[in-house]
Amino acid sequence: MKGFLNYVRRNPNLGIGILMFTILFVFCAVGYFRYDLAKSAYPLAAPANKPPSWQYPLGTDSQGRELYAVIVAGTFLTLRIGVTAGLIGLATGTVLGFIAAYFRGWVDVVIKSLVDILLTIPGLMVLIIIASATKQAMSITLLALIIASLAWMGPTRNIRAQVLSLRERPFLQAARLSGMNSIEIIFLELMPNLLPYLAASLVGSVTGGIFASIGLEAFGLGAMREPTLGMTIYWVIYYSALLKGMWWWAMAPVTVIIIIFVGLFSLGAGL
Repeated sequence: MKGFLNYVRRNPNLGIGILMFTILFVFCAVGYFRYDLAKSAYPLAAPANKPPSWQYPLGTDSQGRELYAVIVAGTFLTLRIGVTAGLIGLATGTVLGFIAAYFRGWVDVVIKSLVDILLTIPGLMVLIIIASATKQAMSITLLALIIASLAWMGPTRNIRAQVLSLRERPFLQAARLSGMNSIEIIFLELMPNLLPYLAASLVGSVTGGIFASIGLEAFGLGAMREPTLGMTIYWVIYYSALLKGMWWWAMAPVTVIIIIFVGLFSLGAGL
């Protein structure tokens, strides 16, 4: 434990990220034990349009939802979307990047060309088209899969570059001469050297997944019945909350989103 604390002191970015998520965890833990999220985070759970008070710490919205419960439930759901999309995108990108860079030849040409072509297409536009086509059946899982469908290209390109830089290093030449096959070299030599980079890439992929989900939901293309942070912002826009002076309705999700992004950015920089 002492060694970990010393490492965090030498790495302030990592410390800031851990602090941000500790604050978020405490906030959500208090809400989780205080509210029945299955009721309080959905319409008609409380009087509508109430400003923050002792009874309603973050106020209520025009649908009669208690915003503290909405934000707690929405934080879990939004992180679930980001982690799911990030893991799928990074896993796919890692496999393709390793295959392209290590085996080279026509496989590398095909994968690299496909990634270069797809990266020229505006990702948000594609996501909006796909989400619009599946809007009626939209769910948290489906939204995560839609985002993951475009989340693999960046990791593929970056991991390919990393593997190419390691491929001709002396320790890999020694591994080949020792009789190790390609699978053993990938998992026993290359993968351990790339673990810090993969960890940082995962944080970046999760951040991108969360950002994409919030963007789609703000356009009304998310799971309409789920109290995610993005859908909360959509309802703020839909009901013109700021024009009506309901500042607390917008402040709650925006504050949590800022904490999440600052925390993820700091973790990525620290890793």
